[in-house]
Amino acid sequence: MNKFEDARSTGQKEVNIMGKYQEDAKLLLEYVGGKENIAAVSHCVSRMRFVLNDPAKADVAKIEALKSAKGTFTQAGQFQVIIGNTVSDFYNDFIAVSGIDGVSKDAVKSAAKQNQNALQKVMSVLAEIFAPLIPAIITGGLILGFRNCIDSIYFFNNGTQTLCDISQFWSGVDSFLWLIGEAIFHMLPVCICWSVTKKMGTTQSLGIVLGLTLVSGQLLNAYAVASTAAADSIRCASCPRLPAFGPPRHSRTTPP
Repeated sequence: MNKFEDARSTGQKEVNIMGKYQEDAKLLLEYVGGKENIAAVSHCVSRMRFVLNDPAKADVAKIEALKSAKGTFTQAGQFQVIIGNTVSDFYNDFIAVSGIDGVSKDAVKSAAKQNQNALQKVMSVLAEIFAPLIPAIITGGLILGFRNCIDSIYFFNNGTQTLCDISQFWSGVDSFLWLIGEAIFHMLPVCICWSVTKKMGTTQSLGIVLGLTLVSGQLLNAYAVASTAAADSIRCASCPRLPAFGPPRHSRTTPP
């Protein structure tokens, strides 16, 4: 039961419940172009989120002049009105005044694509693919940055030794952190392929398999490309399982 139904059941006047934002909600409905111009509406922590059929009909100057509004902006096809911490109460009053059914933020994002140009759609897709990977990338960056502090900066013995040079413990920590940092960035193609398949709605396990293929040990190590001769990067025709890097198992010039 929402607060309006509760008001009816207790005999309170709805105007006492809705009065705080009712007038501003009515004006906002008018200034965004009316009910027929709203394709979807939702709210987040501090903003009302609109998807307008015709964004040009929104009167930005009048909306920003409302007492409850702190400003407006358009982002990713959404027209957003900044309300503040009381946005949930304002949203309830707006829904009651307009008679529009509110939807989730994901539904608003999906509806907002109609107002995006080609470049915005591409950037939106890329953002949705890489956003889940940000925590891993940040963690890997912090780990590698910390390693640089303990194994590459010469703090000790008149600037001749690092912390790892004088401490066996920190040298072990440095090696352990390299295991994690290398895993994050070396296996990043696996995460990217997984995120792409998740975004596209395809089988995520196949995305993981594709990512593992890209980092397979049978492929030439990316770090060794510059120092590997072209002839050494070609597999032996008689040994299809021979890796394209590392010491050869036999030489073609060796007589049988």
